[in-house]
Amino acid sequence: MAFVASLPDGTSLQLSSSFYGGQALLSSSSSSTLLKGAPLIFSWAPLSGKKHHLPKRLVLVSKRISGLEEAMRIRRERELQTSTTARRRPPLRRLKVSPRLPVPDHIPKPPYAGSTLLPELSSQHQIHDSEGIACMRAACELAARVLDYAGTLVRPSVTTNEIDRAVHQMIIDAGAYPSPLGYGGFPKSVCTSVNECMCHGIPDSRQLQDGDIINIDVTVYLNGYHGDTSKTFLCGNVSDPIKMLVKVTEECLQKGIAVCKDGALFRKIGKRIR
Repeated sequence: MAFVASLPDGTSLQLSSSFYGGQALLSSSSSSTLLKGAPLIFSWAPLSGKKHHLPKRLVLVSKRISGLEEAMRIRRERELQTSTTARRRPPLRRLKVSPRLPVPDHIPKPPYAGSTLLPELSSQHQIHDSEGIACMRAACELAARVLDYAGTLVRPSVTTNEIDRAVHQMIIDAGAYPSPLGYGGFPKSVCTSVNECMCHGIPDSRQLQDGDIINIDVTVYLNGYHGDTSKTFLCGNVSDPIKMLVKVTEECLQKGIAVCKDGALFRKIGKRIR
């Protein structure tokens, strides 16, 4: 069946049609670009003597897609495919956890060492004198040095077990005790939280992958005081959105620290971060 389509500017197009599954399929013999939103009004005439029960007028609305629009559409589809692929990283699975590492007898241990129970919180306010503050500072400085060293170990194919062994050795070499070890039954000397693991991850035989992020939480017990610190490290080529997540999180940390002073309320820290 043949159709003649008329455009508002007087231009005409010659089309032919066929039927498939009760629907009319149209094809154009013109290579002209249709105007966006311009209605096409068809009149029809059968190519043979057969009669067809069709409406006498058929109106189609055309839409032109420019080269720029098509390029943008293709680029967007590729971006979506890329982002979808990036989100397909397999979830974390617990692998083999090696036995806890030994601590020499001469190293002073916290009260909870050797027990699987959590220590009770003191009901008394703790007021530290200058000697206590100096010991606290020494413990925190050691924890910071150990954390910096642990960060140098982060790279693809390294296991969190290897990081645990290195951290454990550095702490005991300094005459300190790795605080996480034995705390409430925790089996390792450091916490390694990879990707979606929020905190207190247990080191195991899983190898770090390119694109991972890992938070390493180092705490040492030195001269009766705990020094605690942690930081998130990038492993290999990390995507821009994850880099932004780590960057903004660190900025929030610094804003929270800026609030801390004598007499400051805890809720002000959370308010500043929010």
